[in-house]
Amino acid sequence: MAEEEKNLNLSNSAAPRPLDTTNSDMTSLDQRLFMDVKGVLPVKRQEVLKWFGWGYKDSEFYVKDDVICFRGDRYPLDDCSLPYFTEWVKKKLGINLSDPLPTPSLPQTFPKPTDNSKFLEELKTANILYSQEGLDRLIRCHGQALHDIFYLRYNKFKRIPDIVTWPCNHDEVKKLVTLAHKHNVVVLPYGGGTSVSGSITCPQDEIRMICVLDTSQMNRMLWLSKENLTACFEAGIVGQDLEKVLNSEDLTLGHEPDSYEFSTLGGWVATRASGMKKNTYGNIEDLVVSVKLVAPSGVLERQCNAPRISCGPDFNHIVMGSEGTMGVVTEVVIKVRPLPPIKRYGSLLFPDFESGVKFMREVARRRCQPASVRLIDNEQFIMGQTLKPTKAWLGEFVDYCKKAYLTTVKGIDLTRLCAVTLLFEGEQKDVDRQEAVILDIAKKFKGFSMGDKNGERGYILTFVIAYIRDLGLQYDVLAESFETSVPWDRCYTLCCNVKRRLETECQKRNINYFLASCRVTQTYDAGACVYFYFAFHCADCSNPVETYEIIEAIARNEILSLGGSISHHHGVGKIRSQWYGTTVTDTGIELYKATKHQLDPKNIFAAGNLLPEKLFNLMTARAKL
Repeated sequence: MAEEEKNLNLSNSAAPRPLDTTNSDMTSLDQRLFMDVKGVLPVKRQEVLKWFGWGYKDSEFYVKDDVICFRGDRYPLDDCSLPYFTEWVKKKLGINLSDPLPTPSLPQTFPKPTDNSKFLEELKTANILYSQEGLDRLIRCHGQALHDIFYLRYNKFKRIPDIVTWPCNHDEVKKLVTLAHKHNVVVLPYGGGTSVSGSITCPQDEIRMICVLDTSQMNRMLWLSKENLTACFEAGIVGQDLEKVLNSEDLTLGHEPDSYEFSTLGGWVATRASGMKKNTYGNIEDLVVSVKLVAPSGVLERQCNAPRISCGPDFNHIVMGSEGTMGVVTEVVIKVRPLPPIKRYGSLLFPDFESGVKFMREVARRRCQPASVRLIDNEQFIMGQTLKPTKAWLGEFVDYCKKAYLTTVKGIDLTRLCAVTLLFEGEQKDVDRQEAVILDIAKKFKGFSMGDKNGERGYILTFVIAYIRDLGLQYDVLAESFETSVPWDRCYTLCCNVKRRLETECQKRNINYFLASCRVTQTYDAGACVYFYFAFHCADCSNPVETYEIIEAIARNEILSLGGSISHHHGVGKIRSQWYGTTVTDTGIELYKATKHQLDPKNIFAAGNLLPEKLFNLMTARAKL
């Protein structure tokens, strides 16, 4: 196939996309608020983002003169040398910064695409942007799971998508899905590419042609109702772009997952996402009014945007958490809120992690959570403190006095203390009242305030920390996070036991340099979300990724044995699919399969998520006997 045939219309801009004025809600909407968005993700996203790691190409941790530094003018650590972090990394993970691994080079050859000639012939006449260039296919064969990035850096992917498409609206998605269903072509929806569950990793055993449906060019605000505080967006819009659009109208969605810079609205829906400010604004299931899903059997949507409907099972919840296995989310109606006039940060210190968990439990019991309240253990607290540039002598002296105050006056053991970061949003009087209540509760558990600057820094650093893993991989350090949700009466025990299990498994394998830490990030009436961070120096491991995956699986079994969940918000994907059946029971599996078969009878949305593909095929074959 000639190159110009492989890359139809990529040099041209998409055709203008008119506003659908036939929408029954249009009479109450201001049509001037329809908006095209210049998104953070261009068609050639490799022009902006790294091809072999996390985030922007111009943002990274790097080593200069044996000191770790950071560059990236979107972040507060830009142009900073980090000597404290350097020493912590050397001591904790045992690495030699003068001996990095080579920086990955772009592959010069790519797996040959599997072509479905009839599909390609019809696609050429459909006026949908597409490409079969090797690099376009490679960078969309993976998410951000450790396995994905390791395989990418060492060019280990044997199977990558065969074609990438960029539909620009709902109708083009319908056209594409119809073609794929007709010609039995696999469709993999692809948003921001931030999944850490393996959900967008290209199925390695798929023999049919694989078409990636990149939603990044579907990023318009279709309508906004300020009276009802609802808006409709196309599903490919990225979190930071969505907020910019709403902020320009003095509104906010308030949904801020750690991946907010790059993840998409459709991805949030497909994985049942949660954000750092869920206490005020809710999880994604609380923010969605309705969704539109294109499936091979038709379009699934609710024909009413009333705030609540008693109308049988809620089909929104069939779509939410479906992880790209039933169809493509194209449009989402969401609830929005006025921008809060006051945003205030805060931080607390507690003498130990158990006291911090008790504080979190009491805050949840009294339902007085600020927008964000997050508890970090001692390991994460120490690491966070090292992510600071050097100070002048006066700053060093002040830090010395603070340390002396903690140890001498407060009697705190610095190897046990933990911290809480806080974010309050709302009206001035409400924020003042809420802050006073939080500080009063903290005192009951021997906690005390450490000021707003530490709180703001801890909150914003969330977006910087994601870049650390790429630095680690240059020095044989594997790192990953995983999460769960757990009832309150088991929260502290689960945190301790899982960290202990990670330590034990490392020791069994003679891994001497490792990090096992946790944080409590979201609170509910009945329990909390717990995040674990695990890293180890793998220079002496023959199969480092396999070693990591075995240890994480052991940790997950520990979590489940203690009453924790398979996932709080990352989703199941392929990585956790082995536990899906025990979580939902055999009846639940059959219900999922029946629903999928109704929406996708040929299984063209064969991402392999939720239910392992081999088991799915086996059970389907048995059902036909």
